Amino acid sequence: MSFKSGVTTRVDNAQAILDALKSLTKKDVLVGIPAEDSDRDDVPFGNAGIGYINEYGSPAQNIPPRPHLVPGVKSVEDQTMPQLKAAAQAALDGNAAGAERALNRAGTVAARGVKNHIKAANFTPLADSTVEARARRGRKGAKAELARRAAGESPGTTLAKPLYDTGKYLASITHVVRDKDADS
Repeated sequence: MSFKSGVTTRVDNAQAILDALKSLTKKDVLVGIPAEDSDRDDVPFGNAGIGYINEYGSPAQNIPPRPHLVPGVKSVEDQTMPQLKAAAQAALDGNAAGAERALNRAGTVAARGVKNHIKAANFTPLADSTVEARARRGRKGAKAELARRAAGESPGTTLAKPLYDTGKYLASITHVVRDKDADS
């Protein structure tokens, strides 16, 4: 007759899993320009305002919509979804810190998607007055774009790219992971 000896230890991880899941469901991943970090010296409303106006347009200022935030995030959904799934799996494993890291990875990918969309999209060309203002400020490509237009060519976006003047707006696009009930 043989006897088995041994000890089986089971760890009750239920509370850690519940805590991590509760933490995950209280988080948002926001992509764009945080208003508190968007101040600029050259405009009164900062990068967050610039983003809103460019995303939705401003008929009063004759600015057409140039959607870039929503399409930019959607353009990388296939890359953000695995990160969001990893966040859920980490929460199911009771790893709240791992879930937050995965949410941050998803935010980083989404912000990069917005920046890449701005660089690659075929937006409505800038108005002559906008290109002229850029030329006065010495922006690269603006004078050449004005010359193209003066020669009878249709307005383009290669030399005077919408949403990309100084680079400050593009650089301000980021993400935050925050509690859903947080202010602003």
